Amino acid sequence: MLTKELAIASYVDGQILPDRLNRNEHAQYIDLAKQMCEAYRQGVGTTRKNLHGQIQRILEADAACPIRRVGAFCKLLDDASSFDAGKPKQTAELRKRVFRQAAALHPLVNNIESILDHSQTEVKEQIAALEKTTWPQLEQQLFSDIIDHHRLIEFPYPSDTNELLARYNVAQTQAALLGARQMIIDATGDWKAILRYAKLANLMHRIESISGGYRITLDGPASVLRGTHRYGVQMAKLLPGLLSCTGWSLVATIVPKGFAKFIDTPWGRKQRWTLKLDDRCGLQSSVAPPELADSQLESNLIENWELMRVLHARESGLESWQLLREGDILVRGQRVFFPDFTVVCPSGTRILLEIVGFWTPEYIRHKSEVLNTFADTPLLLAIPQTLKAQWKKHAFSKNHQVIYYRQEISPGEIIQAIEENS
Repeated sequence: MLTKELAIASYVDGQILPDRLNRNEHAQYIDLAKQMCEAYRQGVGTTRKNLHGQIQRILEADAACPIRRVGAFCKLLDDASSFDAGKPKQTAELRKRVFRQAAALHPLVNNIESILDHSQTEVKEQIAALEKTTWPQLEQQLFSDIIDHHRLIEFPYPSDTNELLARYNVAQTQAALLGARQMIIDATGDWKAILRYAKLANLMHRIESISGGYRITLDGPASVLRGTHRYGVQMAKLLPGLLSCTGWSLVATIVPKGFAKFIDTPWGRKQRWTLKLDDRCGLQSSVAPPELADSQLESNLIENWELMRVLHARESGLESWQLLREGDILVRGQRVFFPDFTVVCPSGTRILLEIVGFWTPEYIRHKSEVLNTFADTPLLLAIPQTLKAQWKKHAFSKNHQVIYYRQEISPGEIIQAIEENS
């Protein structure tokens, strides 16, 4: 992820527009990206400083390329690479030894003109011999712990160099979000995945229902601690995951760098911009789209349910029963519960289905707290037969039904349990 110092954005009519490269206006960058990736591929053993110099020379082909864009590409290429950072402690000791030995023989000169002079070349060779190496090798080691002198070990970047441009566009948008005070996401698609990413980023959130989905308001310490941007980092980290989802739109309130210290003044409260995105914004994520099922057990249930509907399409109205993956979200204040499935009965009644998997005491205690919070919600629990004894201690709500399964969960057992208790 880029730092704020590498961010490039325009401010137009109250909106912040992060720098973005596109095929129409920046077609030359397709070839430049290939050249930059090739420089790193061929640069194994080269110092970071020299690699950055090559990137700068490559981007000189675009006379309008700002220096921050050069730095941004260097940062992204570095992040995708592995460097030898040296051994700081040993390198520091090596420098001390070399400098002490050289100091004892000063002055060092190229051409000896006095009996006090010492040949720089000869002294270097003497010191290298004491270190049991050659001077060129010793010179490489002397400052190998300094970041500019780290040497490239590996650059495992994909052959499709367009990914570098895609990452640049996402990274500039993330950099804009470093100044975010609040983020509002209207989700009509992958609700659970979006909230998962929010939780992974340790973002505080509020949820409310809207037409066709949910509105998720993300804020936290950045919105309550005076003049800080550190929570914006967490909001920026959310973006790649969000881009892998479908059915969402986002509006973020941004306070640019330099304005944070004035945020609580009347003038400062007016210095805010918005960043707007949605799932059709054209940004491409390197994060894989959320999977339909979290486990093989859930995948098997989905397959068996569809098989049941196909084989028994005209039998007892089974084709009217629907199994929806994460069809509903339950919210009580800051506690959010995503039942694994929603079973829709022929009558239209919705029964939530939660599959219990783990057996650790912490998991069972947490799940029990969740069930108690949503005790008034009709819920069907599928619990492994092996955990029956552990769950006997839990006082299930009258609204919660339980079925125990062995290897797989039978669609027929789910339907039977619902019909018996309807």
